[in-house]
Amino acid sequence: MLYAVIPAGGSGTRLWPLSRAGHPKFLHPLTGSSASLLQETVRRLAPLSTPERTLVVTGVAHATAVARQLTQLPEENILVEPSPRDSCAAIALAAAVIATRDPEAVMGSFAADHVIGDPQRWAQTVREAVHGAEQGLLMTVGITPTRPETGYGYLQTGDPVGDGPLRPVAEFKEKPAVEVAEAYLRSGHHLWNASMFVWRVDVFLAELARQQPDLYAGVTAIAAAWGTPAQDEELGRVWPTLPKISVDYAVMEGAAAAGRVATVPGDFGWNDVGDFHTLGDVLPTDPAGNVVLGTDAKADVLLRDSSGLVVVSQSGRLVSVLGMRDTIVVDTADAVLVCARERAQDVKALVDELKQRGEEALI
Repeated sequence: MLYAVIPAGGSGTRLWPLSRAGHPKFLHPLTGSSASLLQETVRRLAPLSTPERTLVVTGVAHATAVARQLTQLPEENILVEPSPRDSCAAIALAAAVIATRDPEAVMGSFAADHVIGDPQRWAQTVREAVHGAEQGLLMTVGITPTRPETGYGYLQTGDPVGDGPLRPVAEFKEKPAVEVAEAYLRSGHHLWNASMFVWRVDVFLAELARQQPDLYAGVTAIAAAWGTPAQDEELGRVWPTLPKISVDYAVMEGAAAAGRVATVPGDFGWNDVGDFHTLGDVLPTDPAGNVVLGTDAKADVLLRDSSGLVVVSQSGRLVSVLGMRDTIVVDTADAVLVCARERAQDVKALVDELKQRGEEALI
Protein backbone atom coordinates (compact mmCIF):
# COMPACT_ATOMS: atom_id res chain seq x y z
CA MET A 1 0.00 0.00 0.00
CA LEU A 2 1.04 3.56 -0.74
CA TYR A 3 1.77 6.16 1.91
CA ALA A 4 -0.34 9.12 0.81
CA VAL A 5 0.69 12.68 1.68
CA ILE A 6 -1.74 15.55 1.21
CA PRO A 7 -0.24 19.07 1.41
CA ALA A 8 -3.16 21.26 2.51
CA GLY A 9 -2.11 24.89 2.47
CA GLY A 10 -2.63 28.19 0.70
CA SER A 11 -5.60 30.51 0.85
CA GLY A 12 -7.03 30.26 -2.69
CA THR A 13 -7.15 34.02 -3.22
CA ARG A 14 -8.74 33.71 -6.69
CA LEU A 15 -11.75 32.09 -4.99
CA TRP A 16 -12.29 35.02 -2.60
CA PRO A 17 -14.61 35.79 -0.82
CA LEU A 18 -15.54 32.10 -0.52
CA SER A 19 -11.98 30.99 0.20
CA ARG A 20 -10.28 32.82 3.07
CA ALA A 21 -6.95 32.53 4.83
CA GLY A 22 -8.68 30.94 7.83
CA HIS A 23 -10.96 28.68 5.77
CA PRO A 24 -9.32 28.04 2.38
CA LYS A 25 -10.81 26.33 -0.65
CA PHE A 26 -9.78 22.78 0.24
CA LEU A 27 -12.12 22.91 3.26
CA HIS A 28 -15.12 23.83 1.06
CA PRO A 29 -17.47 21.51 -0.88
CA LEU A 30 -16.83 22.61 -4.46
CA THR A 31 -17.63 19.45 -6.41
CA GLY A 32 -21.41 19.49 -6.19
CA SER A 33 -21.45 17.06 -3.24
CA SER A 34 -21.44 17.74 0.50
CA ALA A 35 -17.81 16.59 0.81
CA SER A 36 -15.02 19.17 0.85
CA LEU A 37 -12.18 19.02 -1.67
CA LEU A 38 -9.97 17.64 1.12
CA GLN A 39 -12.47 14.91 1.98
CA GLU A 40 -12.84 14.04 -1.70
CA THR A 41 -9.05 13.72 -1.94
CA VAL A 42 -8.93 11.25 0.95
CA ARG A 43 -11.89 9.34 -0.48
CA ARG A 44 -10.14 9.11 -3.85
CA LEU A 45 -7.06 7.63 -2.16
CA ALA A 46 -8.99 4.80 -0.48
CA PRO A 47 -8.12 2.17 -3.16
CA LEU A 48 -4.41 3.06 -2.84
CA SER A 49 -3.86 3.71 0.84
CA THR A 50 -5.41 3.46 4.31
CA PRO A 51 -6.16 6.10 6.96
CA GLU A 52 -3.14 4.83 8.92
CA ARG A 53 -0.92 5.50 5.91
CA THR A 54 -2.47 8.86 4.95
CA LEU A 55 -0.81 12.02 6.22
CA VAL A 56 -1.96 15.63 5.87
CA VAL A 57 0.48 18.53 6.19
CA THR A 58 -1.33 21.74 7.08
CA GLY A 59 -0.93 25.03 8.90
CA VAL A 60 -1.75 25.93 12.48
CA ALA A 61 -4.82 27.91 11.41
CA HIS A 62 -6.33 24.91 9.60
CA ALA A 63 -5.32 21.97 11.79
CA THR A 64 -8.53 21.87 13.84
CA ALA A 65 -10.79 22.06 10.78
CA VAL A 66 -8.75 19.35 9.03
CA ALA A 67 -9.03 17.06 12.06
CA ARG A 68 -12.80 17.63 12.21
CA GLN A 69 -13.23 16.80 8.54
CA LEU A 70 -10.95 13.73 8.62
CA THR A 71 -11.97 11.93 11.80
CA GLN A 72 -10.79 8.59 10.37
CA LEU A 73 -7.14 9.74 10.30
CA PRO A 74 -4.97 9.08 13.38
CA GLU A 75 -4.19 12.33 15.18
CA GLU A 76 -0.46 11.83 14.69
CA ASN A 77 -0.96 11.76 10.90
CA ILE A 78 -1.90 15.45 10.80
CA LEU A 79 1.45 17.20 10.58
CA VAL A 80 1.12 20.84 11.59
CA GLU A 81 3.67 23.28 10.18
CA PRO A 82 4.20 26.38 12.36
CA SER A 83 4.41 28.69 9.33
CA PRO A 84 4.22 28.34 5.53
CA ARG A 85 7.58 27.36 4.00
CA ASP A 86 6.24 26.39 0.54
CA SER A 87 5.82 22.85 -0.72
CA CYS A 88 9.31 21.39 -0.34
CA ALA A 89 9.50 21.71 3.44
CA ALA A 90 5.98 20.31 3.86
CA ILE A 91 6.50 17.33 1.56
CA ALA A 92 10.03 16.66 2.84
CA LEU A 93 8.85 16.63 6.47
CA ALA A 94 6.21 14.06 5.60
CA ALA A 95 8.79 11.95 3.74
CA ALA A 96 11.17 12.09 6.70
CA VAL A 97 8.43 11.12 9.17
CA ILE A 98 7.35 8.21 6.93
CA ALA A 99 11.00 7.09 6.65
CA THR A 100 11.20 6.71 10.44
CA ARG A 101 8.26 4.27 10.23
CA ASP A 102 9.13 2.48 6.97
CA PRO A 103 12.56 3.42 5.50
CA GLU A 104 11.87 2.15 1.96
CA ALA A 105 8.21 3.10 1.75
CA VAL A 106 6.69 4.44 -1.45
CA MET A 107 4.81 7.70 -0.91
CA GLY A 108 2.67 9.83 -3.14
CA SER A 109 2.01 13.54 -2.72
CA PHE A 110 -1.38 14.81 -3.91
CA ALA A 111 -2.74 18.32 -3.40
CA ALA A 112 -5.86 18.77 -1.27
CA ASP A 113 -7.69 20.99 -3.75
CA HIS A 114 -7.75 19.13 -7.07
CA VAL A 115 -10.85 17.79 -8.82
CA ILE A 116 -10.62 14.43 -10.62
CA GLY A 117 -13.38 13.47 -13.04
CA ASP A 118 -12.51 9.75 -13.28
CA PRO A 119 -11.11 8.54 -9.91
CA GLN A 120 -10.66 4.92 -11.06
CA ARG A 121 -8.58 5.95 -14.06
CA TRP A 122 -6.59 8.30 -11.81
CA ALA A 123 -5.88 5.46 -9.35
CA GLN A 124 -4.63 3.25 -12.18
CA THR A 125 -2.30 6.02 -13.37
CA VAL A 126 -0.92 6.38 -9.84
CA ARG A 127 -0.35 2.60 -9.66
CA GLU A 128 1.71 2.86 -12.85
CA ALA A 129 3.73 5.64 -11.24
CA VAL A 130 4.32 3.41 -8.21
CA HIS A 131 5.97 0.82 -10.49
CA GLY A 132 8.42 3.50 -11.63
CA ALA A 133 9.06 4.60 -8.04
CA GLU A 134 9.85 1.03 -7.02
CA GLN A 135 12.64 1.10 -9.64
CA GLY A 136 14.19 4.10 -7.88
CA LEU A 137 12.80 6.89 -10.08
CA LEU A 138 11.27 10.12 -8.83
CA MET A 139 7.87 9.95 -10.53
CA THR A 140 5.35 12.58 -11.49
CA VAL A 141 1.84 12.16 -12.83
CA GLY A 142 1.69 14.37 -15.90
CA ILE A 143 -1.61 15.49 -17.39
CA THR A 144 -2.19 15.01 -21.10
CA PRO A 145 -2.91 18.58 -22.26
CA THR A 146 -6.21 19.30 -23.96
CA ARG A 147 -5.57 22.93 -24.88
CA PRO A 148 -2.66 25.43 -25.05
CA GLU A 149 -2.98 26.38 -21.37
CA THR A 150 -0.77 29.27 -20.20
CA GLY A 151 -1.66 28.92 -16.52
CA TYR A 152 0.15 25.62 -15.91
CA GLY A 153 3.75 24.52 -15.87
CA TYR A 154 4.80 21.75 -18.27
CA LEU A 155 6.94 18.62 -18.29
CA GLN A 156 9.10 18.08 -21.37
CA THR A 157 9.26 14.32 -21.89
CA GLY A 158 11.25 11.84 -23.92
CA ASP A 159 10.01 8.70 -25.67
CA PRO A 160 8.25 5.99 -23.61
CA VAL A 161 10.53 3.55 -21.78
CA GLY A 162 9.98 -0.06 -22.89
CA ASP A 163 6.41 -1.24 -23.37
CA GLY A 164 4.99 0.69 -20.43
CA PRO A 165 3.66 4.24 -20.17
CA LEU A 166 6.70 5.68 -18.35
CA ARG A 167 8.46 8.57 -20.06
CA PRO A 168 11.66 10.25 -18.89
CA VAL A 169 11.27 13.90 -17.90
CA ALA A 170 13.95 15.96 -19.59
CA GLU A 171 12.99 19.34 -18.17
CA PHE A 172 10.44 21.21 -16.11
CA LYS A 173 9.04 24.19 -18.02
CA GLU A 174 7.58 27.40 -16.59
CA LYS A 175 4.12 28.70 -17.44
CA PRO A 176 4.49 29.58 -21.14
CA ALA A 177 3.24 32.31 -23.41
CA VAL A 178 0.32 31.26 -25.60
CA GLU A 179 2.49 30.71 -28.71
CA VAL A 180 4.83 28.45 -26.76
CA ALA A 181 1.89 26.58 -25.21
CA GLU A 182 0.50 25.95 -28.71
CA ALA A 183 3.88 24.53 -29.78
CA TYR A 184 3.96 22.31 -26.68
CA LEU A 185 0.51 20.96 -27.53
CA ARG A 186 1.55 20.14 -31.09
CA SER A 187 4.79 18.47 -30.02
CA GLY A 188 3.22 15.56 -28.18
CA HIS A 189 6.19 15.66 -25.77
CA HIS A 190 4.80 18.05 -23.18
CA LEU A 191 2.45 17.32 -20.28
CA TRP A 192 0.89 19.62 -17.72
CA ASN A 193 2.70 19.55 -14.41
CA ALA A 194 -0.01 18.88 -11.81
CA SER A 195 2.51 18.54 -8.94
CA MET A 196 1.51 14.94 -8.20
CA PHE A 197 4.59 13.02 -7.10
CA VAL A 198 5.35 9.36 -6.31
CA TRP A 199 8.70 8.08 -5.00
CA ARG A 200 10.46 5.91 -2.47
CA VAL A 201 11.14 8.03 0.57
CA ASP A 202 14.80 6.97 0.75
CA VAL A 203 15.35 7.95 -2.90
CA PHE A 204 13.68 11.33 -2.43
CA LEU A 205 15.54 12.09 0.81
CA ALA A 206 18.87 11.18 -0.83
CA GLU A 207 18.12 13.60 -3.67
CA LEU A 208 17.07 16.25 -1.15
CA ALA A 209 20.37 15.76 0.69
CA ARG A 210 22.28 16.16 -2.59
CA GLN A 211 20.56 19.36 -3.68
CA GLN A 212 19.27 20.94 -0.47
CA PRO A 213 21.50 19.72 2.38
CA ASP A 214 20.29 22.31 4.89
CA LEU A 215 16.65 21.47 4.28
CA TYR A 216 17.44 17.76 4.51
CA ALA A 217 19.25 18.20 7.81
CA GLY A 218 16.37 20.24 9.18
CA VAL A 219 13.50 17.90 8.33
CA THR A 220 15.39 14.78 9.42
CA ALA A 221 16.14 16.42 12.78
CA ILE A 222 12.45 17.26 13.22
CA ALA A 223 11.39 13.76 12.12
CA ALA A 224 13.78 12.15 14.63
CA ALA A 225 11.95 13.98 17.40
CA TRP A 226 8.46 13.39 15.99
CA GLY A 227 6.13 11.75 18.46
CA THR A 228 8.49 12.37 21.39
CA PRO A 229 8.31 15.04 24.13
CA ALA A 230 10.94 17.01 22.18
CA GLN A 231 8.79 17.31 19.05
CA ASP A 232 7.39 20.81 19.57
CA GLU A 233 10.70 22.23 20.75
CA GLU A 234 12.60 20.81 17.78
CA LEU A 235 9.90 21.90 15.34
CA GLY A 236 9.90 25.44 16.75
CA ARG A 237 13.69 25.63 16.65
CA VAL A 238 14.31 24.22 13.17
CA TRP A 239 11.25 25.06 11.07
CA PRO A 240 11.82 28.84 10.78
CA THR A 241 15.34 28.18 9.45
CA LEU A 242 14.18 26.04 6.50
CA PRO A 243 14.33 27.62 3.04
CA LYS A 244 11.01 28.68 1.54
CA ILE A 245 11.02 26.94 -1.83
CA SER A 246 8.78 24.68 -3.91
CA VAL A 247 9.67 21.01 -4.36
CA ASP A 248 9.79 21.55 -8.13
CA TYR A 249 12.59 24.12 -7.83
CA ALA A 250 14.32 22.53 -4.87
CA VAL A 251 14.52 18.92 -6.05
CA MET A 252 12.63 17.91 -9.18
CA GLU A 253 14.26 20.24 -11.72
CA GLY A 254 17.77 19.22 -10.68
CA ALA A 255 16.79 15.56 -10.51
CA ALA A 256 15.35 15.74 -14.04
CA ALA A 257 18.59 17.22 -15.31
CA ALA A 258 20.39 14.24 -13.74
CA GLY A 259 18.04 11.75 -15.47
CA ARG A 260 16.29 10.67 -12.28
CA VAL A 261 12.70 11.77 -13.03
CA ALA A 262 10.02 10.04 -15.08
CA THR A 263 6.32 10.57 -15.60
CA VAL A 264 3.16 8.69 -16.43
CA PRO A 265 0.70 10.58 -18.66
CA GLY A 266 -2.77 10.78 -17.21
CA ASP A 267 -6.12 11.60 -18.77
CA PHE A 268 -8.71 11.47 -16.00
CA GLY A 269 -10.48 14.82 -15.98
CA TRP A 270 -8.02 16.76 -13.80
CA ASN A 271 -8.61 20.33 -12.71
CA ASP A 272 -7.07 22.42 -9.95
CA VAL A 273 -10.14 24.70 -9.54
CA GLY A 274 -8.02 27.83 -9.38
CA ASP A 275 -10.83 30.34 -9.90
CA PHE A 276 -14.60 30.69 -10.26
CA HIS A 277 -14.51 30.57 -14.06
CA THR A 278 -12.84 27.14 -13.84
CA LEU A 279 -15.45 26.06 -11.31
CA GLY A 280 -18.10 26.89 -13.89
CA ASP A 281 -16.35 24.67 -16.43
CA VAL A 282 -15.96 21.71 -14.05
CA LEU A 283 -19.39 21.41 -12.42
CA PRO A 284 -22.70 20.37 -14.01
CA THR A 285 -24.79 23.25 -15.34
CA ASP A 286 -28.48 23.92 -15.78
CA PRO A 287 -29.88 24.15 -19.36
CA ALA A 288 -28.75 27.79 -19.57
CA GLY A 289 -25.17 26.94 -18.60
CA ASN A 290 -25.44 28.28 -15.03
CA VAL A 291 -23.61 26.70 -12.08
CA VAL A 292 -25.13 27.27 -8.64
CA LEU A 293 -23.44 26.30 -5.37
CA GLY A 294 -24.96 26.82 -1.96
CA THR A 295 -26.38 25.18 1.12
CA ASP A 296 -29.87 25.17 -0.39
CA ALA A 297 -29.38 26.51 -3.88
CA LYS A 298 -33.01 26.26 -4.95
CA ALA A 299 -34.20 28.36 -2.02
CA ASP A 300 -31.34 30.87 -2.04
CA VAL A 301 -30.96 31.62 -5.77
CA LEU A 302 -33.43 33.01 -8.32
CA LEU A 303 -32.20 33.30 -11.92
CA ARG A 304 -34.12 34.76 -14.85
CA ASP A 305 -33.01 35.30 -18.46
CA SER A 306 -29.37 34.65 -17.49
CA SER A 307 -26.75 32.25 -18.81
CA GLY A 308 -23.18 31.21 -18.14
CA LEU A 309 -23.35 32.30 -14.50
CA VAL A 310 -21.38 30.97 -11.57
CA VAL A 311 -23.39 31.72 -8.43
CA VAL A 312 -22.23 30.83 -4.91
CA SER A 313 -24.76 31.52 -2.18
CA GLN A 314 -23.52 31.18 1.40
CA SER A 315 -25.17 34.00 3.33
CA GLY A 316 -28.70 32.61 3.61
CA ARG A 317 -30.03 35.63 1.71
CA LEU A 318 -31.84 35.33 -1.58
CA VAL A 319 -29.51 35.96 -4.53
CA SER A 320 -31.47 37.02 -7.61
CA VAL A 321 -29.96 37.67 -11.04
CA LEU A 322 -31.80 39.05 -14.06
CA GLY A 323 -30.56 39.41 -17.64
CA MET A 324 -26.86 38.68 -17.01
CA ARG A 325 -24.38 36.69 -19.09
CA ASP A 326 -21.06 35.05 -18.13
CA THR A 327 -20.98 36.59 -14.67
CA ILE A 328 -19.74 35.43 -11.26
CA VAL A 329 -21.80 36.25 -8.16
CA VAL A 330 -20.53 35.16 -4.74
CA ASP A 331 -22.53 36.08 -1.66
CA THR A 332 -21.04 35.41 1.79
CA ALA A 333 -21.93 36.71 5.23
CA ASP A 334 -19.55 39.69 5.09
CA ALA A 335 -18.63 40.20 1.42
CA VAL A 336 -20.16 40.07 -2.06
CA LEU A 337 -18.27 39.58 -5.32
CA VAL A 338 -19.69 40.41 -8.75
CA CYS A 339 -17.27 39.80 -11.59
CA ALA A 340 -17.20 39.02 -15.31
CA ARG A 341 -16.12 35.39 -15.79
CA GLU A 342 -13.35 36.51 -18.13
CA ARG A 343 -11.84 38.48 -15.21
CA ALA A 344 -11.88 35.58 -12.75
CA GLN A 345 -8.08 35.41 -12.58
CA ASP A 346 -7.99 39.05 -11.43
CA VAL A 347 -9.92 38.41 -8.20
CA LYS A 348 -6.55 38.01 -6.49
CA ALA A 349 -5.97 41.74 -7.11
CA LEU A 350 -8.95 42.54 -4.86
CA VAL A 351 -7.41 40.47 -2.08
CA ASP A 352 -4.09 42.26 -2.56
CA GLU A 353 -5.83 45.62 -2.23
CA LEU A 354 -7.65 44.52 0.93
CA LYS A 355 -4.27 43.55 2.38
CA GLN A 356 -2.90 47.00 1.55
CA ARG A 357 -5.89 48.56 3.27
CA GLY A 358 -5.35 46.44 6.39
CA GLU A 359 -8.71 44.65 6.03
CA GLU A 360 -7.33 41.45 7.53
CA ALA A 361 -10.76 40.28 8.75
CA LEU A 362 -11.97 40.10 5.14
CA ILE A 363 -9.11 37.98 3.78
